[in-house]
Amino acid sequence: MEQQAWIRKRNSNHPEIEIREKNGVTYLAFPALDETGLVSHAFSTRHGGVSEGVFSTMNFSFTRNDDPAYVMENYRRMASILGTDVDRMVLSYQTHTTNVRTVTEADAGKGIGKERDYQDVDGLITNIPGITLVTFYADCVPLYFVDPVHKAIGLSHSGWRGTVHRMGKATLEAMNREYGTDPVDVVACIGPSICQDCFEVGPEVAEEFAGNFAKKYHAELFYRKENGKYQVDLWRANQIILNEAGIPKDQIHTTDICTRCNPEHLFSHRIMGTERGNLAAFLVLKE
Repeated sequence: MEQQAWIRKRNSNHPEIEIREKNGVTYLAFPALDETGLVSHAFSTRHGGVSEGVFSTMNFSFTRNDDPAYVMENYRRMASILGTDVDRMVLSYQTHTTNVRTVTEADAGKGIGKERDYQDVDGLITNIPGITLVTFYADCVPLYFVDPVHKAIGLSHSGWRGTVHRMGKATLEAMNREYGTDPVDVVACIGPSICQDCFEVGPEVAEEFAGNFAKKYHAELFYRKENGKYQVDLWRANQIILNEAGIPKDQIHTTDICTRCNPEHLFSHRIMGTERGNLAAFLVLKE
């Protein structure tokens, strides 16, 4: 069956993120990260895997009752795309925190071939070539970081709670502590996630954004509707966070693809609830 067209949120002849296909796997990627020459990366879609039913076909979660053999095959297929090995992937343990783990060689395979000996980790950083960082999504915001000076990378999960508490800044601070990263050198990407048109929240969430962002940004970040609910822009919020943390605006690259707008291609918690698979972001320093 022919796939429906992707819905993109902006019209541009030079999109920040591209839809790519390799070996039968459809994935999304940022040309800006390719241009560093240092990393391989991807953001998965629902296409190109072997999972069935509500997990069809490219699910990366072992905890949603999918067949583990299918999930592992999906990882193998993505590893092939990235030119890496499954046993050198390291998976997050996401609970909407701003905790960032420094990944070492000893972590290789944790979450996929070995048990994780950590919890409450929504961000991962490393400077070890060949170690693939992996985080998970179904509407929340993926944040990619590449420091070309110190040859270090970061990958973080930022839902609305992570965004309010500045997960992007926390990741940059961790990279600075561990590797000497200066945000002015960093190339950052804000990946596929729920757009403002789709992200309706209650007043209590809007109040969190109002209290944690300067008033001059409020009109850009949220607006109130007649039903008393608000529409919040997580993409713009993360742009502000990364820029205020020191990354120049022209080094911050933002998706134009919404997870909720594209349920044929991407998993969305807002549409599917818990009966779904998980998307994943992948980032690895080339060896």
